Amino acid sequence: MASMKPELSNEEARRIALAAQGFADARPTGRVDIRALRRVIGRVGLLQIDSVNVLVRAHYMPLYSRLGPYPRDLLDDAVYKRHELFEAWAHVASLVPLDCYPLLRHQMHSNVPQWRHFRHWAEANKEYVDAVLEEVRERGPLSAKELEDPGWRRGSWWMRSKGKQALEWHFRCGNLMASDRPNFERVYDVTERVLPADVLEQEPVPERAAQREFLMRAARSHGVGTAKDLADYYRLPILRSRELLKELVAEGALREVSVEGWKEPAYLHPEATAPRSIKARALLTPFDPVVWERSRAERLFNFTYQIEIYVPEKKRQYGYYVLPFLLDGELVGRVDLKADRTAGKLHAKGVFIEEGQDERRVAGELAEELRVMADWLELDGVRAGRRGNLSGALRAALAR
Repeated sequence: MASMKPELSNEEARRIALAAQGFADARPTGRVDIRALRRVIGRVGLLQIDSVNVLVRAHYMPLYSRLGPYPRDLLDDAVYKRHELFEAWAHVASLVPLDCYPLLRHQMHSNVPQWRHFRHWAEANKEYVDAVLEEVRERGPLSAKELEDPGWRRGSWWMRSKGKQALEWHFRCGNLMASDRPNFERVYDVTERVLPADVLEQEPVPERAAQREFLMRAARSHGVGTAKDLADYYRLPILRSRELLKELVAEGALREVSVEGWKEPAYLHPEATAPRSIKARALLTPFDPVVWERSRAERLFNFTYQIEIYVPEKKRQYGYYVLPFLLDGELVGRVDLKADRTAGKLHAKGVFIEEGQDERRVAGELAEELRVMADWLELDGVRAGRRGNLSGALRAALAR
């Protein structure tokens, strides 16, 4: 018997996915304001936080990729002054909108597997851990180094001090939240002084209902995705996710579809749209939702991608901090970028084009995008290295 034709071609799935992530929307032409930020957050759902700062902190990049140059303090103010988002463990360490708080509360005291060793440490040091919470409650917002007894020590826990561990325990349990981040150092305060009262008063959403809602949000942000894609968005257990997705399909909340070339069934959100074409140009951080699930990026874009930060330098194929380059619905290349603040240049250390792409076109578009990014990062220009099969064409495009 001949196999049935897939309901979606891979190219349609790709357009659906990019539209869901906001790449069918034109970048603002004027000054970017809080309304534009809210629109992006409404699409992507969360921003992953990461400490790597060779270019710019990861949580600033998805907004830039979709909006173009914007004032980075717009995001800082939305989190730490306007309190429209807050820091939480969602995908991993993330910025999430306020309506996620009741959905996350069930996990704040649960003994999830990756926390068990942390819980054992907190129980073994209960007197100290309790004292740290009380100190923050009495003294106000504090960083780890501002504690009366920060408990500096060397060893395990990524060289953390005892005080930092205690603060992080209370952060994961929901007793403390991040009230500020000067120089990327988390400052902690008690939750009731960070979140608005009307948010705090909401009842926690039971675990199963919360997971269903997170799967629906993941489906909306991805447009279409496999169970693994959707579970990964908020780091939900895959077996439970498969069970809940069956329920959501049976209820008509999602539609199960087949996609050309995909081995597993996919789930389509009812709001998903497939524009006729995607006209977008963007550099994507390794922590962008479009590419953070690497098998999804390979399925959608035929783009094999690995972040090589932890790969020994001599074994790296592309470079230390490599950003995929999105152009009109395809990932057409990748560039190893560094903001060389001493020299005042955006350094494209290695530049690579994907097979079958037009070299002159990709180099020209990438040169323009790099110029825009350099200006956003308050650098004086772009410097292209000689590594990679697009490096010569990029240097020529920059010279033009």
